[in-house]
Amino acid sequence: MDVEVDIAGGLPDFHVVGLPSTAIKEARRRVRAAVVNSGRNWPMRQITASLAPGDLRKDGALFDLPLAVGVLAAYGDVKVPDLSRYLLLGELALDGRLRPIRGALAAALTARKAGWRGIVLPKDNSAEAALVSGIDVFGAGSLSEALAFLSEKLKLPPAAAVSADSLLGECRYEGPDFSDVRGQAQVLRAMEIAAAGGHNLFMVGPPGCGKTMMAQRLPGILPPLTSSEALEVTQIWSVAGMLKAEQPLVVNRPCRAPHHHASAAAIVGGGSPVPRPGEISLAHRGVLFLDELPLFSPMVLEALRQPLEEGTIRIVRQGMSAIFPASFSLVAAANPCLCGGSGEGLACNCPPKRLQAYSARLSGPFLDRIDLQVEVPRLTQEELFELAPSEPSASIRARVIESGRFRSTRLDQRDDPPRIGSLSPPVRKFLRQILAFDPSSARGVNRILGVARSIADLARSAEIEEEHVAEAVQYRRNLWGAP
Repeated sequence: MDVEVDIAGGLPDFHVVGLPSTAIKEARRRVRAAVVNSGRNWPMRQITASLAPGDLRKDGALFDLPLAVGVLAAYGDVKVPDLSRYLLLGELALDGRLRPIRGALAAALTARKAGWRGIVLPKDNSAEAALVSGIDVFGAGSLSEALAFLSEKLKLPPAAAVSADSLLGECRYEGPDFSDVRGQAQVLRAMEIAAAGGHNLFMVGPPGCGKTMMAQRLPGILPPLTSSEALEVTQIWSVAGMLKAEQPLVVNRPCRAPHHHASAAAIVGGGSPVPRPGEISLAHRGVLFLDELPLFSPMVLEALRQPLEEGTIRIVRQGMSAIFPASFSLVAAANPCLCGGSGEGLACNCPPKRLQAYSARLSGPFLDRIDLQVEVPRLTQEELFELAPSEPSASIRARVIESGRFRSTRLDQRDDPPRIGSLSPPVRKFLRQILAFDPSSARGVNRILGVARSIADLARSAEIEEEHVAEAVQYRRNLWGAP
């Protein structure tokens, strides 16, 4: 966006046009106070600032710095040789200090793409913006410092370039381990497959069987982020204001777990006047864990169908639309009934109508997008004490990483994604026989093949074999029984 400033005769006033939000309208007083408190003269004339393009809504405090520089340059209080060389961003405090903004990484990428010489922004954002190579990043601590730099009276050293690969190489996962789990071999196997192939997983079991406990340990077996993936995730977290100042790059795959009372805007994204990314975008390249899945709003669950299929979400508001990345693995958990009494050797006390209404909260099209459904049994006290600890997360993660390497080096890339035509005749016959007894939609067949391909990669098999398909099919059982 371009900030244009015009100063004309008339009564002193300061107008900002170009569909500004309330935050930008309030910037008029902030900018004036920051300029005066920085020892500069504020023009007592009619000032008009235009934010172009004029038909696009603007929001945020990042326009403070370009507005202040534009006013002073137009007034002639400061001589700037060429403002078009730099992208300017920053929020001003009343005393002229520059406060950090959201979206610094995305702004630096935009500046590089647009061909600017460099970007001037708050010093606290310089490390984040320095992740972008090929552009000079100058961090200023105040308006006076930025003006002195732009007028070539002060030399600011460009921020030291930061390599995403080096930051990723230093990261270590420190979280709960699967060695704390007893039993549940089938669930652990399903989680390994989900981690290897980025599949959606649904666990159904009575309260206290360990669904949430195992979901909390899933991040420990996910493959590491690549540098490009880390930059994608960091952009989203930066725009959402979730990035920590001491950590300019998101180095671990995100795992988000919103409460079932969260609104649709909080999970899917939204807001006014400019839509913001929701939990599904914050979980991009990671995991979205929805505990007590049937208790989420039906509006939220049905809104998840598009991103589960396409990996993006489009938010449309009046006069504004935005597309956010949302390529995540959904991991969900649910009790078989509301009372939690159903299960092995347990009796359900739910009235039939209440149980039917509870089951109907998950629609067939939604469940069709779940790749793996597993039943989580409740262990007895004897099993808890007698069963040995499960395999450590590090061992499972090593297999997941190795499967990813095998997938990337597979010679026949035409089988990724796998298709029926790429299967051998015996495997096709076997799959046809299975589907004759358990019909599935076209989407369901594709998801069976995707899970089978992940199982084959874990086994380092170049071809999908019958045992891979057989294991994938058993995870497509509808444990919920939705209509």
